[in-house]
Amino acid sequence: MSDPADGSTDAPAHGLTDAPVHGSTDAPVHGTWEPAPAARWEDAFLSGNGRHGVMVFGDPNDDRVIVNNHTLVRPNGSEAARPPELAARLKGVQDRLLAGDVTAGEDFTDGRPLLWVQPFHPAFQVRLRRTPRESPAYRREVDFTTGVVRAECGGRRSEVFVSRADDVIVQHVTEADLTVDVTLDHRLPGVPSDVTVRHSSVLTAEGALLTLRARYPGSERAFTGVTLAVVTGGRTRTAPPGIRIEGARSVLLLTRVRRHKGEWDALAEARELRALLPDGDGDEDTYDVLLARHTVLHRPAYLRAGLELGADPAERALPGSELVGRPKSPALLERLFAAGRYHLLSAAGMLPPRLTGLWTGDWDTAWSGAFTTDANVNLQTASAAAAALPEVSEAHAALIHGQLPHWRDNARAVFGTRGVVAPAHTDGESGHIYHLSREYPLHVWTAGADWLLKPLVDHDETRGARDPRLAAVLAEVAYFYEDFLTRTDENGHVVIVPSYSPENRPAGASWITLNAAMDLSAARHALRTAADHHPGPDAERWRALADRLPRHRVNADGALAEWAWPGLDDTYDHRHLSHLYGVWPLDEINPYDTPELASAAHRALELRGAENDSAHGHLHHALVAARLRDAQRVAGALDNVLAGDFFHVSLMSGHYPNRHVYNADAAHTLPAVLIEMLVQSTPGRLVLFPALPTAYPSGRLHGIRTRFGAEVDLIWSPEERTAVIRPTRTTRIDLRTSAGARPLSLSAGEDCVLTLGPQ
Repeated sequence: MSDPADGSTDAPAHGLTDAPVHGSTDAPVHGTWEPAPAARWEDAFLSGNGRHGVMVFGDPNDDRVIVNNHTLVRPNGSEAARPPELAARLKGVQDRLLAGDVTAGEDFTDGRPLLWVQPFHPAFQVRLRRTPRESPAYRREVDFTTGVVRAECGGRRSEVFVSRADDVIVQHVTEADLTVDVTLDHRLPGVPSDVTVRHSSVLTAEGALLTLRARYPGSERAFTGVTLAVVTGGRTRTAPPGIRIEGARSVLLLTRVRRHKGEWDALAEARELRALLPDGDGDEDTYDVLLARHTVLHRPAYLRAGLELGADPAERALPGSELVGRPKSPALLERLFAAGRYHLLSAAGMLPPRLTGLWTGDWDTAWSGAFTTDANVNLQTASAAAAALPEVSEAHAALIHGQLPHWRDNARAVFGTRGVVAPAHTDGESGHIYHLSREYPLHVWTAGADWLLKPLVDHDETRGARDPRLAAVLAEVAYFYEDFLTRTDENGHVVIVPSYSPENRPAGASWITLNAAMDLSAARHALRTAADHHPGPDAERWRALADRLPRHRVNADGALAEWAWPGLDDTYDHRHLSHLYGVWPLDEINPYDTPELASAAHRALELRGAENDSAHGHLHHALVAARLRDAQRVAGALDNVLAGDFFHVSLMSGHYPNRHVYNADAAHTLPAVLIEMLVQSTPGRLVLFPALPTAYPSGRLHGIRTRFGAEVDLIWSPEERTAVIRPTRTTRIDLRTSAGARPLSLSAGEDCVLTLGPQ
């Protein structure tokens, strides 16, 4: 059938299949490669399973693999830190702020100095050294479809991956007359001199067992690395602190690292590693079996979604180091989309990605390598639901549900309420709020719980089932607001006081203020979402409280104000866009239901500066711009990142231009931007091609999941745009395209093709 309103036609879908992963030169590249080993750890290729991660240099003469593990955080005195006990002083600071004292929040603290969370750090490097020799015809590559990092030169071949099936780091090296020294080397940049390290190497029937035990100073905590070496041919002997292999055909290394207190039974760990070895004729068979067990889990997850932008096959074939120097190349965006999904999948498992994903080669990680939850975690995982990576959403949920008792402590200590309040920084263990200062009063950020739970709401909507754990936490957030929202203004609206907009302050006032736009959006959304999950008297009460919150304020510049309180003027040059939470990721402000507020939000985006050019600021800007259908502004934000030299050779990113400060924000957030400019969804709406930059006139996006229960594929060219919708639930939605709006009925199991005409 056809609809004259937008010229689209609906028809059954057929004949649309995934593009080949390998083979055709017209297919996008699912990996990246380099003609030389990595000289810096930032350029090492990455693999991971969400718990263990590796950074692979690929140097045949000094083959280094840095081992990471999400649990490795260094004690720094914050382990026992608790939230400040301020509840008894809350009413006093509220009274003063409501009376117009803009500095009243300056002393709403217990006077503690700023304390960082426990820093994330690397474990050690598995090191294979041989007599230096020339390496002709060198190539190293990472295959995103398998997670295998491979380096080849002459007759030498090294392959490394981290198994999702067996939680083990697997390295397989083959070479005629393989002669190498193998060690577990803790000597990485920034390692404290007072870390106590003990090595062990013993011969076994398979080859050898190497262990490294490191104890933190002044702590019972330690970590132990165990590597089982399976050697084929030649001779193996101990050569403390490692082993020496001479004249072998191959070596297979199986490595794990464990954090523990006291001693760790390395022999029991070795038995577990040995149990992974299948019966076979040699380590070649073993490697293939281990890889097959891993690939059956990794490959389907990675291949669920993909993007093509009609790139030049010659540019697709370039090494990453050349491609990142071509910021206008569609091939670069294709590869960064693929790399972003690969790295995000590899970093998320037991926990979501840190500021550095799951990787670092230096003990001195910026900002402690923390989970910064007031922006970065949500930005990095923004594509999880739409890009078909439920593994990432489940890792995000694991972080939250593991810390809820601490969130309850925060609510009680700071505000004297029931319910939960989330921290803005966490090491993955403690959820207590203790990272705070005068300039960063993160203890009064009340929007955190709703902000962190929003991706889980999206995840449930996408999969069409509700997690009872999420429903329970949503109720706790509502309980907090019931107890906290007790003050009112002269119009009878409840006031959020104290309030904080990460990490900004009003012009001429202090950081702790009233009615930050993010706090208003979060409170409204939290109360209404909790009501949706808990019908009955609670729902009625929560909706009534949400209705008493004030509306957003539009300032004298016509922009949505960051603080909805008279006299609190905006400070525009800032990297965070917390006040536009209602636009992205919420659906509170949009061009369809709230056009006037959307216009004010757009004006706020126009006025926003980039401050220090951090990658997360540019890409957050792009996500908001896409929701507001501003393709030109999306393109500008992408240009800032692509032309700003943010990407290392590894395709992991820097926090600032010129690859300054290793950081996963750009790498992990970029896929979300590319999806949002092409497909947006709510439980009742589908928006197609809302903000496609003119630089990408042709392409294909496939495997995108929607919040109303359908998979969407897009194909577009200058002449025609086609959308294929594969619903899993029967529903009726509002379809939005550049031509307008119309209702669209979808039946579960019945595919629908929309032919939309030119852009």
